[in-house]
Amino acid sequence: MRVIGVDPELGFAGGESQVLGLTLELIRLGHEAQLLCDPGGGLWQRAQAAGVRCHALKIRNAMDCFAGIRLRGFLSRNHFDVVHFHTSRAHSMAPFAAGLAGALIVTRRMDYVPNRLFAPLLYNRAVDAVAAISRGVADAMVAGGVCARRITIIPSGVDCVHFAPPAAHQRDLARRQLGLEPGQIAVGAVGALEPRKGHRFLLDALALLRARHREIRAFIAGAGSQRAALLDQTNRLNLGQTVRFMGSIADPRALFWALDIFVQPSLKEGLGVALLEAMACGLPVIASRAGGMAEMIDHGGDGILVDAADSEALATALEELSASPAIRDSMAACARIKGQSFSMQSMARGTLALYQSTLERKLRPCAA
Repeated sequence: MRVIGVDPELGFAGGESQVLGLTLELIRLGHEAQLLCDPGGGLWQRAQAAGVRCHALKIRNAMDCFAGIRLRGFLSRNHFDVVHFHTSRAHSMAPFAAGLAGALIVTRRMDYVPNRLFAPLLYNRAVDAVAAISRGVADAMVAGGVCARRITIIPSGVDCVHFAPPAAHQRDLARRQLGLEPGQIAVGAVGALEPRKGHRFLLDALALLRARHREIRAFIAGAGSQRAALLDQTNRLNLGQTVRFMGSIADPRALFWALDIFVQPSLKEGLGVALLEAMACGLPVIASRAGGMAEMIDHGGDGILVDAADSEALATALEELSASPAIRDSMAACARIKGQSFSMQSMARGTLALYQSTLERKLRPCAA
């Protein structure tokens, strides 16, 4: 099968890790998988380094007709069985690809309701099938006018060989590199510094913990528009010795290996790739009841769920886990098992099945 993925984003976040992982897994399974992406972006750089064939496509915005024309010209010269759009900007180009591939597929990763004016056109007519990474994402699309029977739920995947629990010496090294003392509790969050990720509530929770005379160290990895505001909040709460902002990191595994608890305080979250990676590394997690996270976490088993934007509940959960090594160890074992169930191989198999069923469905009327 010849497949080309379309992802024009400049940054390399959870979605791009999924695109690259899927592409590499398709190639490993014997398919011809290529990418259309921005040559100035992180996906282009990492995919090229991994041996993936990439083609240049810059998309400025959802109304970039010149990009659409370039896409149509490329597809008219190169036949693919499947064109897979992976981001909103990529998806906006789908009408330009009409009739130039066996099937057009889009993956939706965000759990907010799409634009009710354009969603029926872009999801019900411009593409042949839709993949949603969680039930929460699927429900949001249906609320926006997307036909439910066009949606297939395919959860995100994790490289469970790379993201695995550390050996004792690996954990010791990771903690020393962060300046952690033996026995010191470390919590972390990985994600874009944007309002929807809820970092401000984590900072408030850390301030509440300090008021209760329980000090823990916190490491926040990511970049975004809220960095200055979060630094200001950190200073106002006098958390400068507690919180370290690490900026964007290429591979969070070493951070996971040093942590005792992973926190995902998002207000909106399709599923949360960093959360899956942390669980695969054997970390107990605390997450908001938001989007797909509420579906995947067994509350009290492999993690703790709290209401979104509830700093008090987040502080209580952090206090409970930081005070009990036994609870952390029990949740860590369960988290590793859960993380392994979200493998990159499983995601690729589900995606391939969607490709094949969509192609068969489109061919069926011709064979009748």
